[in-house]
Amino acid sequence: RLHLVTWNVGTASPPPDVTSLLQLNSLGPTMDMYVIGLQEVNSRITNFLSDLAFDDPWSIFFMTVLSPLGYIKLSSVRMQGLLLLIFVKHVHLPFIRDIHTHYTRTGLYGYWGNKGGVTVRMSLYGHTICFMNCHLPAHMENTEQRLDDFEKILEMQFEGENIPSTLDHDVLFWFGDLNFRIADYGIHFVRESINNKRYNLLWEKDQLNMAKKKEAFLQEFIEGPLQFKPTYKFDLYSDVYDTSEKKRKPAWTDRILWRVKNLCQHASKEGEFSEEEQTISVTLNNYISHMSYGISDHKPVTGTFGLELKPLLSDPLVTLNPEGEWSAEHDVLISYSAVPEFPSSAWDWIGLFKVAFRHVNDYVTYAWVEDDEISSNKDSKQVYMSAAEIPDMGGEFLLCYYSNNLQSIVGISQPFQIQPNRTLIEKDLTQEENSWMQKPDSLESHNEF
Repeated sequence: RLHLVTWNVGTASPPPDVTSLLQLNSLGPTMDMYVIGLQEVNSRITNFLSDLAFDDPWSIFFMTVLSPLGYIKLSSVRMQGLLLLIFVKHVHLPFIRDIHTHYTRTGLYGYWGNKGGVTVRMSLYGHTICFMNCHLPAHMENTEQRLDDFEKILEMQFEGENIPSTLDHDVLFWFGDLNFRIADYGIHFVRESINNKRYNLLWEKDQLNMAKKKEAFLQEFIEGPLQFKPTYKFDLYSDVYDTSEKKRKPAWTDRILWRVKNLCQHASKEGEFSEEEQTISVTLNNYISHMSYGISDHKPVTGTFGLELKPLLSDPLVTLNPEGEWSAEHDVLISYSAVPEFPSSAWDWIGLFKVAFRHVNDYVTYAWVEDDEISSNKDSKQVYMSAAEIPDMGGEFLLCYYSNNLQSIVGISQPFQIQPNRTLIEKDLTQEENSWMQKPDSLESHNEF
């Protein structure tokens, strides 16, 4: 289950609560992956430079919400105001490989990053998946420019790298502030149709729908029905369309589309697949806007998808476990084994993480798999961690094996308990007792009287 968000946040700070946006109160099964595409994240030069050195406020915000629920930030890519974040459940980490990010500027003839696209691609259980967050040129008259820019972004992503082109991925998700408008109809007709919830009257004049009928490269992209109000342009903190002097005509600028490669290539004459060919399918379960969020002049849009995969990978590359009881009173051991074809490196490491860790660098401590190795045989290897690095207070933790060659976590242990350091606790209790037994000077002098 994949939940995808697109939101032009108009340089605003994160809202107090995103429970409904992320459907955290949903009664159904929890999501396996969150994909969050933002546009117009505050990109004033001071903000942007500090965000390059540290995580930006939006990344920190979503990590704070999602990490206690068992999600880690798998990958992110930022280009000025465009930000793409991907969070996954721990259990899927060993089956996600070949993660790459890219960005393409299209603003000011490719020299400025206020418009363009940012992309994350990966192999998920052996299937290639690509996520592309775009911010295309604004204004009614720029339809051709939007199409040209999107074609350029498609062509330039991962160009010259040993990675499939975007259209060669098994599934490609395309989303963002695509800025397509409703042509021909006047503002009064558009608003009246919206007030009466007759959105279907506007669909045929939606510039993206019109372009999909004419442009061959768009015809393979699928979109759910637009059964929600146009998401642009609103007065801030309201669900009232633009009352400023410009009175912008409402439009579905914020969109989520997808393309399944085997649908395009393997459909038989009857439009059916054989069992062999349909190794991956995508089902849209929900495509809605969220009217309660008012921090910008756009409303966020979400798509909830079911991805059905025939796993091409079913075993992790590395299996690892903590040995014996763990505490900070003694050095501890980790045993691990790798499949024969695993491309190990001297730079591989095993990290100790709190269960609610945020991202791959959020480790408590780590061991180098080669430098800290203490035994090895054909079936497994042992690595030690120093007692000095183990948290005294204990708690629930897990171990992750990070592959330098694959630039990803390729093995993860079950959660386990680290026992509190008894020596330290006893020492603290003794100190506490001694402090109670020693009377303060003021009290002793009082007793003399």
